Amino acid sequence: MRHSTLRQLEVFETIARLGSYTRAAEELYVTQPTVSMQIKKLTDAIGLPLFEQIGKKIYLTDAGRELQQACSGIFEHLSQFEMLAADMKGLKAGKLRLGVVTTAGYFAPRLLGMFCHQYPGIEVSLEVSNRMHILERLANNMDDLYILDLPPEEEEVVIESFLKNPLVVLASANHPLANKKNITLKRIAEEPFIFREHGSGTRIETENFFSKNNIKLKTQMTLGSNEAIKQAILGGLGVSVLSRHTLTLDSPENQLVILDVKGFPINCKWHYAYPSGKNLSVVAQSFLAYLQNAPQLIVDLALSGVGIITFPNR
Repeated sequence: MRHSTLRQLEVFETIARLGSYTRAAEELYVTQPTVSMQIKKLTDAIGLPLFEQIGKKIYLTDAGRELQQACSGIFEHLSQFEMLAADMKGLKAGKLRLGVVTTAGYFAPRLLGMFCHQYPGIEVSLEVSNRMHILERLANNMDDLYILDLPPEEEEVVIESFLKNPLVVLASANHPLANKKNITLKRIAEEPFIFREHGSGTRIETENFFSKNNIKLKTQMTLGSNEAIKQAILGGLGVSVLSRHTLTLDSPENQLVILDVKGFPINCKWHYAYPSGKNLSVVAQSFLAYLQNAPQLIVDLALSGVGIITFPNR
């Protein structure tokens, strides 16, 4: 190992994280032969195979898994030192890896934009995916912080709420209920519902809400994105419950309405999370402080794009 370089360890860690030589080469901006050569040198230095290929997939060997854990500690300590050194020089520099569920992707870039404006030396990596994938990344400690609507129940995770997440019932502007007030849950349950995929925080919260009221919904369609659901609503395929944060400035103006349904909005919250015991980097700590110390600014920002869609006839 004395003859191994940090570059070789970086290449190894990237392949282990992404599960692909090709994707690792793309992330590191090098050619695939360069990646293969670095891994060969590292394997020769250790004297044990680090990967094994089964079909088209590569897997870590026992030695590879041990080295991956060691790399995680090495790079975390180096990153911590880099940011501490920058902090001692009066600078804020380093990297912030943030994993967010798809609905949070509507406001997270704006939050990050304001944060990076304060600290222009920070490099941000933003992973936007569905809840199940973000929970996998959280379990594998792949990012610094995570933003979720429905947090995990594991005790080994630090969870704090920081922003309201109202869930509303959406319909097309020409829907028969668009101009109605005080729509009952029983009446809205007669409509065909369009849902996010199973495991989605919004779907879980919606199903729990109606279940507590002893009402069963009619599932018309299941789609994997909020934008696809909004297009399905416009196509007259049904109604849906989505976060109000999905109603951004680029939403189809005057084509979607929030129905006035009793019991709505469902008052949920956005949470940040990270594994308990994790040593947060200086940058991650600064981002948490930013979230915690400017709540009104965050609320104004997060809701700034939804004023074009309102309750009808109010």
